[in-house]
Amino acid sequence: MKYLYIIYQICIGLPIFLAITIITALTTTLGCWLGNGNFWGYYPGKIWSQLTCYLFLLPVKVKGRENLEKNTSYVFIANHQGSFDIFLVYGFLERNFKWMMKKSLRKIPLVGKACESAGFIFVDKSSPRKILETIKSAEKILQNGTSLMVFPEGARTYTGHMADFKKGAFLIAHQLQMPVVPLTIDGPFNVLPRTGKLLHWHPMRLTIHKPIYPNGKNEENLQRIMEESYREIEKDLPEKYKGKQYNPD
Repeated sequence: MKYLYIIYQICIGLPIFLAITIITALTTTLGCWLGNGNFWGYYPGKIWSQLTCYLFLLPVKVKGRENLEKNTSYVFIANHQGSFDIFLVYGFLERNFKWMMKKSLRKIPLVGKACESAGFIFVDKSSPRKILETIKSAEKILQNGTSLMVFPEGARTYTGHMADFKKGAFLIAHQLQMPVVPLTIDGPFNVLPRTGKLLHWHPMRLTIHKPIYPNGKNEENLQRIMEESYREIEKDLPEKYKGKQYNPD
């Protein structure tokens, strides 16, 4: 079965994936240019993500959607196990959101332009002024139920364990006094780890935890939210992936 899956993903899965990726990028860019960016900046990507998981025969289980309220904007934060985190969250969270991502991703042909058209937030950490611009961009977007999605580790894990969280997403939630929703991602590390070249069949699971609400604008509140978020995410990871490890990124 292992070798059949390798043949399937190379001969069938990959060509179809490349085709739907190009179609999705073009549809998103054109749709956002012609019409409602809130719609076209989310739904083509959502469908693309779902199709990718179905295409590669990956089972998905989601737990905790009842913890979210309709028409409420959140800052979603999750551990970063691998490339398939994107398809799991984008396809199955069932919330309209914008990604916060590295500015280098804007350079990806077609995809980078689609992300820019969709209103995703590209992070520039080169100066305090640029960081302030990021917060202002988020403030414009996080309204009427549109949320923000961030991987606060900043990069994919090498081992399946979590690394320290960076403050960026939490500063935005802190500044705007918005609830933070931790998400536990489990499975994508087994599907395609950072150092992997081929996919491995493995179920994927997304756990949506209860929102953590701000309690004033002070350093203690910021630290509390970061620590609570880390604990919530980690507690639903398999035992073999619990425990913090250093990530050189």
